Amino acid sequence: MSARMHDDELMIDADLVRSLLRRDLATYAELALRPLDSTGSTNRLFRLGEEHLVRLPRQPGGSATITQEARWLPGFAANLEVATPEVVTVGEPGFGYPERWSVVRWLDGEKPAPGAGDVTATDLASVVTGLRRTEVPQEALDDPGLRWYRGEPIAGFDADVRSRLRECRELADLELDLVAVESVWDEVTALPPAGAGIHWLHGDLLAENLLSRDGRLTAVLDFGALSVGDPTVDLICAWELLDAAGRDEFRRILDVDDATWLRGRGWALFIALMTFPYYWQTMPVRCADRLVMARAALVG
Repeated sequence: MSARMHDDELMIDADLVRSLLRRDLATYAELALRPLDSTGSTNRLFRLGEEHLVRLPRQPGGSATITQEARWLPGFAANLEVATPEVVTVGEPGFGYPERWSVVRWLDGEKPAPGAGDVTATDLASVVTGLRRTEVPQEALDDPGLRWYRGEPIAGFDADVRSRLRECRELADLELDLVAVESVWDEVTALPPAGAGIHWLHGDLLAENLLSRDGRLTAVLDFGALSVGDPTVDLICAWELLDAAGRDEFRRILDVDDATWLRGRGWALFIALMTFPYYWQTMPVRCADRLVMARAALVG
């Protein structure tokens, strides 16, 4: 089992995965199986043969995101110009493991390095545009599982942000200007209410959920945070992955006004502030990525 990230982390190992496969997907059950070193915190990942990936939720309640991806992912293929996970099957709980799990087709590529030019502004803007132009059916509007907090107006999280700021001040090694962070956040909370409308949003459009090759984006992964609501949070990819010129281009393509851009900066800072106290010891790579994002969001 990998290092524990959560107090309620479920026990998952290769023997469990093999048993689940033999019961639910016997055709693939004897293929080579190996755990992956993943920066993800939601699912344990196992490479299955050369063409598949097994994903198992790390925490109780994770079945909801597995089911959600299988239900809604196929509807985005026509509007996204990059690959997304193709769900082969959804398996059931068993052998002491209480959650549903999935097998998806393997997608080749590398995680883009934050701020290194591994993806273009055009590619990222295309993903955001594709999500927003995908129709939101009534069934999705009525599904409470698609109403995650990241689709809510950011101004409602003032108390949460200030609480995380206090926690971050206790991290002696965090090299981030928290006074400047609070100043930007004050600007965010002073904005009038947003009128962004209801759209699809990925909710976690960050480097660890993307694949690239030769400077181009090739895939978007992990739609477990998929939601409908205010899509401003999907702008955060600009501050983690693009330099200043790239962010300007990204903003121009999407025609983002000043208030929405400031709200996007607020989301980038809020998500970074949540990351540092929780994952400081267990996920140093994630914390380093979020530090890149937070510093860029302070710039503008």
